[in-house]
Amino acid sequence: MSDLDEMQARVARYYDNSIFDFESVRLSQYSPVEFAITARYLKQWIPEGATVADIGVGVGHYAELLARWGCSVYLVDISQRLLDAAYLRLQGFDLHERVAGVHRASATELDCCDAGVLDAVLFLGPLYHLCSLEQRQRAIQEAARVLKPNGLLFAAGINRLAYLRDLLQNNPHSVLPRQDFHRQFLQDGNLDPEHAAPIGYAHLTTSQEFRELFEAGFDGIALIGTESFANSCQEVMANLASTEVEAWLDLIEETGNTLEGLGMSDHFLYVGRRKPDLSIERSASY
Repeated sequence: MSDLDEMQARVARYYDNSIFDFESVRLSQYSPVEFAITARYLKQWIPEGATVADIGVGVGHYAELLARWGCSVYLVDISQRLLDAAYLRLQGFDLHERVAGVHRASATELDCCDAGVLDAVLFLGPLYHLCSLEQRQRAIQEAARVLKPNGLLFAAGINRLAYLRDLLQNNPHSVLPRQDFHRQFLQDGNLDPEHAAPIGYAHLTTSQEFRELFEAGFDGIALIGTESFANSCQEVMANLASTEVEAWLDLIEETGNTLEGLGMSDHFLYVGRRKPDLSIERSASY
C-alpha cells in the first residue's frame, strides 16, 4: 500500500464515511447512460483476456464487466471500503479468480503494477479529485509507465459547467456571496467542501483542457460526452424495453462525439493509445 497525502486521505475518508451508499448505486440507479456508453467503449477496445488496472474502482461495476470478459483486473482505489466492496462484488459472482491484485493506492503512484505490463488502464474517477495540474500530469505519466506500448487509457472528467448548473437549480441565492469564488473556479476548476459539499475536493474540467492533458503521452482515439442530450433524463431508461434502450444509446453515442453533445454532458470520456516510442521514467519527485 502506498502512502496517501493529506488531500488523498481526506477524499478517501469522504468516500468511506459520507457517500459510500450513494456511490454503491450511482451508476446503476442514477447514471445508467454514463455506465452504458462507457461500457460500450470498453468492450469495443479492450480485448477478451486483457490485463487491466481499474484505478478508482469504486464498488466494481466496470471491473465486473471486465472480469466477465475474461480479463485479469487489478482493483485499485484510495478508499479501503470501496476496495472491499469491489472485491466482494466479484467474489459474489464467482469472478474473484480474475482479480490480479487489490491495492489501496493513488493514481499518482501506481506501485501496484510493474512498468509496461498492462493492456489497459481505467481512470474513471481519479482525475476528478486531483486538484493540481502537476498531480493530474503525474497520474497520466504513471498510466503511461505501466501500460504496454500501444496500451489503452480510458479516463473520465466532469464538465466544469455542471457545478454552476446545479448551484443555480439548488441554491440560486448564493451567486452574489460566491462571486469571487466563481471567478477563480472558472479559471482553475477546483471545488472544496465549503462550496460543493456533495463532491468535496474536486477538479472539474473543460473538454479542451481534458483533451490537452493526454497529448504528450497518448494518441487520442475518442473524446465523448457520455450522456449527451440524455444527461437530465437518464432514469427514463429504466422504463423502456431493451430494444428501445439500445436505440437511444445509439443516438447518445453518435451525438456524444459532437461539440453539442460534449456541452450537454456531465462526464467526458477520453480514450487514448499510449505512444509506442514514449520513454517514461519516474522523476526524483516520485
